[in-house]
Amino acid sequence: MNDPVSAQHKPRLTSLSHGGGCGCKIAPGVLSELLAGMPAAQPYAALMVGNETSDDAAVYRLNDQQALIATTDFFMPIVDDPYDFGRIAAANALSDVYAMGGSPIMALALVGMPINVLPKSDIAGILQGGAAICAQAGIPVAGGHSIDSVEAIYGLAAMGLAHPGHIKRNADARAGDVLILGKALGVGILSAALKKDMLDAGGYQAMIDSTTQLNRPGAVLGALDGVHAMTDVTGFGLLGHALEMARASGLSASLRQADLPWLPGVRQLAAQGVVTGASGRNWASYGDAIALAPQVDDTLRALMCDPQTSGGLLVACAPGVAGQVLDVFRSEGFGYATVIGELREGGPAVHVA
Repeated sequence: MNDPVSAQHKPRLTSLSHGGGCGCKIAPGVLSELLAGMPAAQPYAALMVGNETSDDAAVYRLNDQQALIATTDFFMPIVDDPYDFGRIAAANALSDVYAMGGSPIMALALVGMPINVLPKSDIAGILQGGAAICAQAGIPVAGGHSIDSVEAIYGLAAMGLAHPGHIKRNADARAGDVLILGKALGVGILSAALKKDMLDAGGYQAMIDSTTQLNRPGAVLGALDGVHAMTDVTGFGLLGHALEMARASGLSASLRQADLPWLPGVRQLAAQGVVTGASGRNWASYGDAIALAPQVDDTLRALMCDPQTSGGLLVACAPGVAGQVLDVFRSEGFGYATVIGELREGGPAVHVA
């Protein structure tokens, strides 16, 4: 079959999207307004997790030994390589299953592509990249749905399983818990630099390595006594997702900016003015709930609001098991995993020292 788009005239994938990766997410403040008119959910005895605390996935109890985890995630391109885009989008979608303490069992592909704009080989490459990540996770892409779209969109509807007693909600953190972050921050900054042709090969590889690394430790941490709550850091940035956990748990999160891990070159790029528009929208949505120390300047604030695509797990655990949690991360190759703060009694807010 002839392809209407020649390789010489194909556009960059990122040129087809007004925002890439999890930076496409609707700002949290706007999302709250949109959902405000939703009717109250009917009670379902088997529904363990719904949308009441903006958790990562829905969870439905099947029996005493199994709970079904269901989630969906999709977005526009964050990179220009089709195969890498597919891998990133798939890893990002599966992360929500791991963040609930479960293991994925199956996925369905969600595909929207500008058929007359992109070469069919590029579209096929996106699908192949997503399938490769699912194979790495040990699950099939068992079907899906596709449409002809103005912008390129790809993602998954993912399903997983966990023991009902191992589900980790974002609302179950306890006062005195420490906060551990599994991956380094700065994906949004690197993707912005890529669009501006300011990202070198090393920076690109660091971004790909981070965004395609499956958050497998979540399945192990779900079964670990002393791990109380988990979420993953994605489009609302570190501050936004820490705030969600604090609000859901009725606590206050205290973060130490000096302990935050950063991908290589991120802070230098941000100092040069390479920041995302989404970080500003994030701050506008939740900044009134964040207390920043005087040493936190505008650049660092933008970094902490930076949308992360396929970001790291944020784990709230008892101090006595923090070493075990870090061992789990490091045994899976998460070298940036580190303690970044703690949770305390108090109002639902985030404090950065």
